[in-house]
Amino acid sequence: MAQCVCPWWLGYCMTCPIRRWMLKPEELLAPYLREGMTVLEPGPGMGFFTLPMAQMVGPAGRIFAVDIQEKMLKTLQGRAAKAGVAERIETRLAEPDSLGVADLKGGVDFVLAFAMVHELPSTENFFREAAAAMKPGAVLLLAEPAGHVKPAMFQAELKAAREAGLEVTAQPSSRRSLRAVLRKA
Repeated sequence: MAQCVCPWWLGYCMTCPIRRWMLKPEELLAPYLREGMTVLEPGPGMGFFTLPMAQMVGPAGRIFAVDIQEKMLKTLQGRAAKAGVAERIETRLAEPDSLGVADLKGGVDFVLAFAMVHELPSTENFFREAAAAMKPGAVLLLAEPAGHVKPAMFQAELKAAREAGLEVTAQPSSRRSLRAVLRKA
């Protein structure tokens, strides 16, 4: 099911100020994050969302950033250190078929799956692992690029999420992406 993995060098484009101005990560994430939360971010790239989330969860919060590309994680670590939030972020190198987050079982308050589920070999495995890591009542924000992911594929992702025990609670509209807010029962 995976299309292709975003190359590491494209990560630099994903962190540019113009994208930040257009997408406004703090505004997008504000409804879901509070100080002290534990966040799982698969596919963080070089930290476009990771760094703002680390600020938003504060010193008592924790971000687990999981990627399959070591170069992305190394750059993210450097950017986090420069931003003064490195101690709030744990980076993990994942396997192509597993997030490697079994130790987080039932401990995650929020999962951000932004423009990455379509790159995975198994959406079913992803949603099972994410749901297992989530606390009851935790939220997963799923967003897929409308240019890469067609509505039928997005619906298949939502079906896999429901089968993993996640309930779709909202589908916010956006011109550039297909989005859904999911909650663990």
